Amino acid sequence: MSERKIKNIFSQGPIPATFIAESIQKHSSQTAIGGHSIFLGQVRADETEHGKVKAIDYTAFEEMALEKMHQIREEIFAKYPITCMHIHHSLGEVKAGEICLFVFSSSAHRKAAIDSCTEIVERIKAELPIWGKEIMENDSHQWKVNK
Repeated sequence: MSERKIKNIFSQGPIPATFIAESIQKHSSQTAIGGHSIFLGQVRADETEHGKVKAIDYTAFEEMALEKMHQIREEIFAKYPITCMHIHHSLGEVKAGEICLFVFSSSAHRKAAIDSCTEIVERIKAELPIWGKEIMENDSHQWKVNK
C-alpha cells in the first residue's frame, strides 16, 4: 500500500460551484485521463414531521473521520485503476439548495471512475463520523439519519 498523506476533506460552509469548476479544469492537462465521475450532494428542503428543512448544520469527529477517509482512499486506489480522487465535505451550516459533498474520481476509462465514485460516496455515508442537524424553517431541529 502506498503512503499517501492524510488529506483534509472538510471545509466550512457550502462548496462553491466555482471551486467545482476549477477542480475539473485543473485536470485538462492530464491527457491520460479519459473519464471523470462527479457526485454532488445537495441539501434538500425535505418536509418532515417537524417542518420544512431550511439548512443542515454539519459536524464531525474530524480526526477520526480523516483517518477513516484515508483508509477508504487507500482501499479505493488499491481496488480501482483510478488516477485521481478528490473529496470535499462541508462543515457548519449549508442551506437548502447548496452543495455539501463533492466527490470527483478520474481514470483512463469511465467504468473505474464511475464505480469508484459510487463506492466512495456510499462509504462516506456509512463509515465516517459526520452528523447533520436539520434546521427547520421554524428554527426547530432534528438529527438527520442517513438512508
